[in-house]
Amino acid sequence: MNNKRLLNALNLKENDHRPIWIMRQAGRYLPEYRKVREKYSFREVSETPELAAEVTLQPLKRFEFDASIIFADIITPLKAMNINFDFSPGPIIENPINNPRQIDALPDKFYEVAPEVQASLKLVKSELKSHQTLIGFGGAPWTLAAYLIQGKGQKDFPAIRRFASEHPESLQSLLTKLSDLSIQYFKEQIDSGAEVIQIFDSWAGLLSIKDWQTWIQPHLLHIVSALKASNIPVILFLQNANHLVEYYCELPISGIGVDWRVDLSKLQSKLKDHIAVQGNLDPAILLAGPEITKKYAINLLNSIDPKGHIMNLGHGILPNTPIESVHALIEVIKNER
Repeated sequence: MNNKRLLNALNLKENDHRPIWIMRQAGRYLPEYRKVREKYSFREVSETPELAAEVTLQPLKRFEFDASIIFADIITPLKAMNINFDFSPGPIIENPINNPRQIDALPDKFYEVAPEVQASLKLVKSELKSHQTLIGFGGAPWTLAAYLIQGKGQKDFPAIRRFASEHPESLQSLLTKLSDLSIQYFKEQIDSGAEVIQIFDSWAGLLSIKDWQTWIQPHLLHIVSALKASNIPVILFLQNANHLVEYYCELPISGIGVDWRVDLSKLQSKLKDHIAVQGNLDPAILLAGPEITKKYAINLLNSIDPKGHIMNLGHGILPNTPIESVHALIEVIKNER
């Protein structure tokens, strides 16, 4: 048995206990992270390999996580397309796309994508314990396009939905360019030490099934198929998209991550011996403290077969989460032996 629990789970193999990591585990709930941010902006941290590696490793020094996910942002690779952006605190695109000419002007060949992320991965990989898995990640094409066209995070992203109706051919061109960008970005992460790739499709739930099949499915299939040769597991994460989960599971992926709105036990029963499931404790539960966290974590674990299950939250950990709740969550997992 491989001592890397996350890889075992993604290969549907047995573990001594199920693996655990949490989204945004390097972040604002940690006092040591807040100390770094007193000196440096989010962008400075994410674009400086030594700082990005430091904060990536912070949670592993405090908690017994089985994986580390590199510290970056989903829009990081857009720099390779000559897109200017900043954070306040979320992504802000300097010149949002509002016409086809802007898409035509975007490059479709990239010399290198986010070299600072590659450097960060190499630094982190050298510090991990033998059982810990290094996760690389990025945003799915639709989610990246949502930011590019809307200009920033906004409820329901109406700008991209309008653009899809007005300029469908141009939007497909943009999504194709973003797919090719993502493939190169993920391959460079793999070459730099990433052992798993997680793709965040945070805003797919905005679409109907029919529109998902038009705007998302072919591009995700292109990406996942291109990564097959690397023999690296791919996890797809989506939120607020219960109506789309079964369609994502038709893609050639190793794992599916879902939010707390999805019945994970029912999903797992449909995917036995096919795809691993990841999640999906409501992050808000941890705000209630360690005892409540233990109670709900145990209930979740008891409802799900440990084989092929990766313990995680249903979304990123909230900034005001008590440290004691994270310890409690890990304790529940470790006592499952």
